[in-house]
Amino acid sequence: MSNIKKELFSGVFYTAVAKYSGIVISLAVTAVLSRLLSPDDFGIVAIATVIISFFSIFTDMGIGAAVIQHKELTPKDLSSLYSFTLWSGISISLLFFMASWPIAAWYNSPILRTLCQLLSINLLFASANIVPNALISKNKEFKFIAWRSFIIQTSTGILAIGAALAGAGLYALIVNPILSSIFIFIISYRKYPQKVSFTWGLHSVKKIFSYSAYQFLFNVINYFSRNLDKLLIGKYMNMSQLGYYEKSYRLMMLPLQNITQVITPVMHPVFSDYQKDLDQLATSYEKIIRFLAFIGLPLSMFLFFGAREITLIIFGDQWMPSVPVFQILSLSVGVQIILSSSGSIFQAAGDTRSLFICGVFSSALNVTGMLVGIFVFGTLEALAACICITFLINFIQCYLQMYYVTLQKRKIVLIGKQLLSPLLLSALIFIALQATSIYADKMPILVSITIKGIVFIVIFGCYIQYTKEYDLIGKLKSKLKR
Repeated sequence: MSNIKKELFSGVFYTAVAKYSGIVISLAVTAVLSRLLSPDDFGIVAIATVIISFFSIFTDMGIGAAVIQHKELTPKDLSSLYSFTLWSGISISLLFFMASWPIAAWYNSPILRTLCQLLSINLLFASANIVPNALISKNKEFKFIAWRSFIIQTSTGILAIGAALAGAGLYALIVNPILSSIFIFIISYRKYPQKVSFTWGLHSVKKIFSYSAYQFLFNVINYFSRNLDKLLIGKYMNMSQLGYYEKSYRLMMLPLQNITQVITPVMHPVFSDYQKDLDQLATSYEKIIRFLAFIGLPLSMFLFFGAREITLIIFGDQWMPSVPVFQILSLSVGVQIILSSSGSIFQAAGDTRSLFICGVFSSALNVTGMLVGIFVFGTLEALAACICITFLINFIQCYLQMYYVTLQKRKIVLIGKQLLSPLLLSALIFIALQATSIYADKMPILVSITIKGIVFIVIFGCYIQYTKEYDLIGKLKSKLKR
């Protein structure tokens, strides 16, 4: 147990350093671009990004996760898998390039064609990076990943701002993803160079097929559950509405990604070592659930009450229509933060079949919610509310599947025990911020968000100290003594 704690801490620490050091430059890029570009511009780029993410699924096909999970793969197998991802990446990049014409025609946006054609470069390099990057994670080289991420995030962010200031327009929005994929490939390939063969390497693909197949199917299903809303808004509403929705969704995803992407990339490589000890796997994971709940659930409350100030500070006045949508979506952040870690457990336990089943249920549920929100109610606020409801139902189904199937009938009440205290803390924060907002909302936005932030931190800190979840005062005293 001590070894797994050490590996998790080390991995999370270095991943956190990389992730959070990039937040400042990411917010700077977003703030600059949001003031230089229109909601229409962001809507068009959102469509291009969503579509390319679908094509990228077919380059990976669950191979990255399978490389991490399977310990018996030989160097020859790895070279064969690399060749497969490379040739499939080239093929799919060309397919995406050709598809740019019908995509642009469908959305009646000529510039969308050019954006898709440029982003095909991203698709090629991202696919070629699958095996080298998986090897880095498999070998738990989290410090290397941290430095790589920091350097790339900083450099591409600066270049994106420079492009926007130079008048590149909406093309500035694709500078970061294109250059990031190229830089990641160069650095990762130098770390783990692979031999390229002129065959598809199908014999090695067969070795991991039973694992990767369900992972691939899950990725396909999960894509539609996460992105269909943007595709439908862009087609049946308008690009401005999509721009407002995309900004709301991105704000909601910002804390989600910057928390979960610190922990979840570490979980699968570390927990895969315990795939034959389900009790130890479950016990360790329940501690992570409690930790994530203490972060995510109270954070949802703060984002809900601070939505107006956050939107104005980061994006500016022209994005005010996105505030109500952001408020509603923020209520799902806590549930999503916890839920996002579940995939690593299915993977670590080797039960990608259950991962696929959860993906099918989630996709069907989310698609239904999106269709109801768009075609029945016809407003972004209703769509956001439907999405929140579907996430909650999906959360319940996912953990029922995990505990009764993957973890072989382990008592699911153990999760409930981990959530009780974080829920109580969230309720206290809700009451306090509700009262604070009556007065703070009348003040300048910087003063208002500062007051709300102080209230949030004080209640959070006092609760954590009082309940002895973490000895903040003791840690502070020990630091001062040093």
